[in-house]
Amino acid sequence: MNAEITFLPSGRKAVVRAGTSVLDAARRAGVPIRTRCDGKAACLMCKVTTSGEGLSPPNENERRKLAGLDESGMRLACQTKVTGRAVVEIPEDPLRAAVRQQLMRQAEEDKLW
Repeated sequence: MNAEITFLPSGRKAVVRAGTSVLDAARRAGVPIRTRCDGKAACLMCKVTTSGEGLSPPNENERRKLAGLDESGMRLACQTKVTGRAVVEIPEDPLRAAVRQQLMRQAEEDKLW
């Protein structure tokens, strides 16, 4: 049985076998998700925001690691399995966000001249 996942904000989609982790689906779709532990739920860098159905419920390990964040839709991509149609939002990389903010500040300063 196949499952479909859509990654936001890129809008990329992937059709994967049901039971594939969100992290593996993202890799197949060419969507970067930060991780250091290669899917062992140790680094907690692969946090994503989920909405709707089509994903496995959080397992005990994931619930313990997220400590309540799972109630707001936050999940670990390495522990979450795709079971149907799902939508996952990938947060912006912190380094990219810092560079973007600096460039925006610089552009605002340039407007003053």
